[in-house]
Amino acid sequence: MKTVTERFLKYISYNTKSDEESTSFPSTDTQLAFGRMLVSELEEIGLKNVKQDKYGYVTAEIPANAEGFYTVGFIAHMDTSPDASGENIKPQIIENYDGKDIKIGEKILSPLEFKELSDYKGQTIITTDGTTLLGADDKAGVAEIIYAADYIMRHSEIKHGTIKIAFTPDEEVGRGVDFFDTAYFGADFAYTMDGGKIGELEYENFNAARAKIKINGKNVHPGYAKDVMVNAALIGTELAQLLPQNETPAKTSGYEGFYHLTAFSGTVEECKLTYILRDFDAHSLEKRKETVRNAIEAINKKYGSVAQAEIYDEYSNMAEKIKENMHIIDIAKQAFKNCGVEPLIQPIRGGTDGARLSFMDLPCPNIFAGGHNFHGVYEYVPVSSMEKAAEIIVEICKTAICSSNQSK
Repeated sequence: MKTVTERFLKYISYNTKSDEESTSFPSTDTQLAFGRMLVSELEEIGLKNVKQDKYGYVTAEIPANAEGFYTVGFIAHMDTSPDASGENIKPQIIENYDGKDIKIGEKILSPLEFKELSDYKGQTIITTDGTTLLGADDKAGVAEIIYAADYIMRHSEIKHGTIKIAFTPDEEVGRGVDFFDTAYFGADFAYTMDGGKIGELEYENFNAARAKIKINGKNVHPGYAKDVMVNAALIGTELAQLLPQNETPAKTSGYEGFYHLTAFSGTVEECKLTYILRDFDAHSLEKRKETVRNAIEAINKKYGSVAQAEIYDEYSNMAEKIKENMHIIDIAKQAFKNCGVEPLIQPIRGGTDGARLSFMDLPCPNIFAGGHNFHGVYEYVPVSSMEKAAEIIVEICKTAICSSNQSK
């Protein structure tokens, strides 16, 4: 039986970076290729109803071998973030980590900067080589789910209900469940294995919106530009300064929301800005959208009608749906404790496929997959965290007993 680490190292060799600018679904063909490989593995393990549909979703199930259990699902996404290269990943395996700086190419992964590294002294850690991301977001989740499925198939003495599995594309670009068929999936509830450090159990996430701003300028010869030129790039920088400078990701934490400038490109003729807007409170998110509109209005009042924006919602806070189904959290908490892991209940300063699925009649909180420093070259994952996540998946399947049957 392959270890969870062996599976993880195989999966990250596939470049599955998604593409925000693509109009296809999934956004990259490499995700389809990766999904086809996963289908072969799931069939080899012996899972039933294994398929990859026309959208790239990979689904499978383990039939129930006992009555009185919920039908529980486990979900992870196949794509990696477009924020960093996912091609030709060369992982470094650091055994018996000594708690000191780790050299990753020309860069240093240091516990002085990334304090949680110190928690893994003496453990085996997998890092990047400093030129790509690692892909633990979310290949760790994929590896953990498949390892757990393999383990359950090999241990018929484990009593469980029907277990559903799904791997989704394009989560990183916010389109991961655009075509996901929750009725076909058929789970009573599910968990995304897409969290960070060991212990995380999350059922609150940001409400999310995106603002795409375009500024039209007027370019003429600079020697004759007085009172004629309209420099779109300069106006773009001015607009950025109109938004609250102390409400950015680098200056907020906990339940604080933010304005995040994710892309800026500009010339005299044209400037484009992309912002993601985040807040745990839906009313506060509406205020953030209004602040952006007011900034654009101020620019247009000063320069004429040069700026326009498309502002749209991306996902909502799953807490609204999970709080109606807290038995899902209770099952997970019990599984954590049975596996010797203290549940770390905290809000997700981001979003998962589960946030949207929770509003599609599939309540879906999030469980740690073990990785740290996602979306960049400083990403790493402790092996023991992946192993414990896989153990918790198995334990949830064992403890997902319908409340009406718990006394039987």
